[in-house]
Formats: sequence, structure tokens, C-alpha cells
Amino acid sequence: MPTQILPPTPEHLALAAEALRQGQLVAMPTETVYGLAGHGFNEQAVATIFAVKERPRFDPLILHLPAGVCLEALDGELVDLSAFTAAARARLGSLVDTFWPGPLTLVLPKGPRVLDLVTSGLPTVALRMPAHPVAQALLQAVQVPLAAPSANRFGRLSPTSAQAVYAELAGRIPYILDGGECSVGLESTVLKLSPDGTPTLLRPGGIPREVLEAHLGLPLQTAPDSNLRPEAPGGLSSHYAPTKPLWLLPVAFDQLRPEEWQRLRQETAEHAHLGVLSFSADAQALAESFAHHWPGVALTFECLGPDPTAAARALFASLRRLDEGAATLLLAEPPPVLTGLGYAIMDRLRRASKPWKTPLLSPS
Repeated sequence: MPTQILPPTPEHLALAAEALRQGQLVAMPTETVYGLAGHGFNEQAVATIFAVKERPRFDPLILHLPAGVCLEALDGELVDLSAFTAAARARLGSLVDTFWPGPLTLVLPKGPRVLDLVTSGLPTVALRMPAHPVAQALLQAVQVPLAAPSANRFGRLSPTSAQAVYAELAGRIPYILDGGECSVGLESTVLKLSPDGTPTLLRPGGIPREVLEAHLGLPLQTAPDSNLRPEAPGGLSSHYAPTKPLWLLPVAFDQLRPEEWQRLRQETAEHAHLGVLSFSADAQALAESFAHHWPGVALTFECLGPDPTAAARALFASLRRLDEGAATLLLAEPPPVLTGLGYAIMDRLRRASKPWKTPLLSPS
């Protein structure tokens, strides 16, 4: 089918809303990444999401809600809070009041109206209220929850622009609503809340772990990765990956010792063109360092800079440019800070990377 990128005019929003009501899929912008939206109560539409993305059905979806919806009002419909203690209900209400709309997904016991296909048969449902005005305009027009994973083929880099969605899904969906570049650039933080109020981080994302811990006044539990049956989207140990191999270094490029540069050259000798993802603010200095240690190799650089907010916003777009370029191998350094958004960035790089042929480098 032909795929159209549409500006979010009232006419186009109405067109997209009607397509969703008819069971078709529409790519919509959110503040995190672009989502592939389908009618959350239409089983055929949800099945089409899995088919279009080539996504295994064991990987659950997130239901997106219109702003203004009271989660307590959904009790007995989308969620089942009957076993929640008073303290857990208060904690849930505080999270919703503080972080919705926004890049926080809450995983809660599911209610009877939630399709098993949406939750991959799990007893919980993932819910989010996006902050992007175009996503909210579409949700308000449809007035049903929208199942909306990232608008890309399964396991690939998440799209942060309408053009990136088109590169992934052209010919598979009718409409892409163009809301510009995503302001966060990383998927939502996924937090599971148990009936006794225990919070478990299932995926780091747009709201840093430390912010949630400070708000709740207690540490978050951490769920392990799984390649069998994840509790939430983004829980697989391999995900968010470019088509070309990406090797993640254990230290920054400027921390490599001369002998480590030499080993790096040896391990990558079969590749004549390398793509380099760095958090350096000085692209020229980085290029000079490579030229000194690695003369003659062709290089393409993407420098995200040290600011974690800006780096998160640019991460997927930068990886996509490297993936679409001439390089045959991508090298990435870890972010300079592994807290806050740096923790989420590192999570994405770790899941996107391939294992080294040998234990190549060790931190000093």
C-alpha cells in the first residue's frame, strides 16, 4: 500500500482517527519515539501491529491513553487494583499525578477488557499517557486506548522522525503523522507496581531512575533481562539494533592505551570503513586521535556530545545515519556518566551491540 507522511492538520487527524477506528494502523509521534498505533480493543488491529513490525507475540505492547483519564476510573476495565493496598494506591496515584502525561509507562494488573494479545498473555498491562500534542490530539479524536510500540521493524533502531518511520515501514501502513523530531529520543521508562506497592524498573528510559527513586523515597527493584518472555517492551537482551554490527567499548576512546588501540586495529582489520559513535564535544580532536593511532582507515563520526539530554535525543538518529552510511562496522564508546539518562543510553547501546570476538579491552 502507498504510505503518506501527513502534517497533523485537523483534516489529517480526522483521517487518521477514522483509519484507526476501521482497524488500520497509523504511525504517530510521541515525545519518546514514534509509535505504530492501532485500536487497542480491536484484536485484528493488534495482530496487524505484530505482523507489520515482524514482532514475536511474546513481546507485550503498551496501551496509550488520552490525557485527563483517571486511572482509578479504569479500575475493573483496563486495570484490576482490587488487591492493591491503600499504600500502593497512594503510590500509584502519586506517580500518575506527577509523571503523566510523560515518558513513564506503568505496568499494573490487567483488567477484563484488555486483550490477551496486547499483554502477550501476561497478567499485567503496560499503560502510558504520552505528552506529545499530536499523539494526544489523535487519542482524543479516537477516544480509545491505542496499542503503540515503536514504529519500526522488530529489534531495529527506534524512529525519532517521520522520515525514519518511512524508511522502516513504507508500504506497510497508510499514514505517518509528522510531529517533527522527538524531544526525548529514548523510549519511556517502564515501571511495574505490585499490589503491595513495590516498584520494579523493567526498562530505563526518558525519566531517570534517580528521579523516580527520589519521588518515591525508596530504591527501585531491577528486573533481569530475558530472551524468553519479557514482562514489558524492551526487556530483551538484544534489541534497538542497527543492521550493521555495533561493538561497544568498555571505556571511552580517549582512555584507550596504545596497546589497546593496536588490538582494536587488529580485531577490525577486515573492515575498511568504520562508523564511530562518540560522546565527545570535540569532533576534530577525536578525528586527530584516530588518525594518529589508526592512519589510513576510512571513518564516519557521529558526536553526541557530553550532555545526556541532548545525547539521548540524538542517539537513535545518529546510529541510523551510521547504519545507512558506508561503514561496515560501528564502534561506540560508553556515555561519560552512567546515571540519569546516561544509564538509559548505556542500556540501549548494550542491547544494540554485538559481542567482541575476544575479550578485547579491559578498563584501566
